This record gives sequence, structure tokens and C-alpha cells, in this order.
Amino acid sequence: MEVAIITVGDELLAGDTVNSNGTWLADKIEQRGATVERILALPDDRAVIAERVRAYSDTFDAVIVTGGTGGTPDDITMEAIADAFDREMVVRESVLETIEEKIRRYEEARPELELDIDMEAEASLPAESRPLANSEGLAPGCAIENVYVMPGIPGELKAMFKSVEEAFSGDSRSMFLYTVEPEGNIVWALDEVQSTFDVSVGCYPDRDAGHNRLKITATDQEALDGAVAWLMEEIDASESKVSRDWS
Repeated sequence: MEVAIITVGDELLAGDTVNSNGTWLADKIEQRGATVERILALPDDRAVIAERVRAYSDTFDAVIVTGGTGGTPDDITMEAIADAFDREMVVRESVLETIEEKIRRYEEARPELELDIDMEAEASLPAESRPLANSEGLAPGCAIENVYVMPGIPGELKAMFKSVEEAFSGDSRSMFLYTVEPEGNIVWALDEVQSTFDVSVGCYPDRDAGHNRLKITATDQEALDGAVAWLMEEIDASESKVSRDWS
């Protein structure tokens, strides 16, 4: 399964906010055996978001879009998703009822605050999309065809992703090795192991730690085990204690 991640927000492109959502999602998706083919940061531009969502929906098995789903003027992601699929925005009554109840409870808990929230705007989603409940916040997400739209607030994103994570799966699996061999000294081994065992190998030097981290990835367990065993015989490498990345 090939997945694309689109993160939305001018703040990401300006460097005001670290794109931790993209990294977190990529890690969780890979743990489930799927492959992340793209991570893209986009501005709060309705036309740009719609164009990329449309293109990625056609290209990849699934697309996750995160950010820009609240009620402020720069939150235009839902409208962009509707544009991408030529849908109208419609108020979902079940979502509206949930939002109204959440606001009622919040006002009871904080009577000193006066909330002025356009609840119908918050409850508007692209027509024929499936609402995704936001257990940690107000604005809902949605799923439409193979696209999943989620909030950008990390706590809300994580809770919402958990509710749909079963939709992401695949056969990719990885193991890690660590070696103090200089990167230039092991190029021959990395080339040979890839051609012999039909695996891919990434080499990630960590000069502060004084080692290279090797990530060996395959879709076949026997090929993966064989490649790891061969590398451990041919170069000075040790296996990670936590090495298997898939569910």
C-alpha cells in the first residue's frame, strides 16, 4: 500500500511550526507495513490543496491530509477537499449535534467564557464524505474515497488516526543494523546485499553516536532475514534490539 501525506499550513512553510505531524504519521504508517511515498507541505491555498489532493488521490492508494480544519479564516482544507472531488459542502446533522453538545458541556464547565462559534460551519463537510469523530477537539475530520482529512493539532490528529489505522496495511517490513564501519567502506556490501536478496538498504550516518544505522527493508520475511544474516557476517554490524517495524 502506497500512501501520500499532505500537511497544510503557512506556518509550516514559514518555519514557524515544526512539521511533526508528517513525521509521526510516516512512522505509524510504516509500522503497519505500508509505504509512505510522499510527504508534502502546502500553503493555506484552496486551489493548490485541491489540485494536489486530486492528483495524489489518483496516484496513490491512500492520502492523508492534516491541518486547516478549524473555524478560523485560514482553515480552508475542507472546502479544498470538496473542490478536489467536485462536491458541495453540506451541514451534517449528526456532526452538528455532537458539536452543540461539546460546546454546551464546555460552557457549563467554563461559564465565565462567552463562545461565539459558527457551529454550522464547523459541522460542514464535503457531500457524501464519512465524518471522522474528533474525540480530543471540536472540528471533525472526514474520509472521502481514498482521502482522509484530519486536524493539524497533534493530539487531535493522533486520536483520529487511531480510529482509522486499520485502513493502512501492507507487506513492507524492516530491520535495523548498526555498524562503526565508515560509510565508504561498506558500499560494496550494500550494493551486493540489495542485488542478492531483493531488499532495499538505507544508510544513515550518525557522527555524534559514532556509528551508521542501516535500515533493511523487504516485502518477504525470508529475504529480509537472509539479508540481515549476510550483512552481519560480511561487515562489523550488530542488530537493533527493537528491529521489526511492522504490525
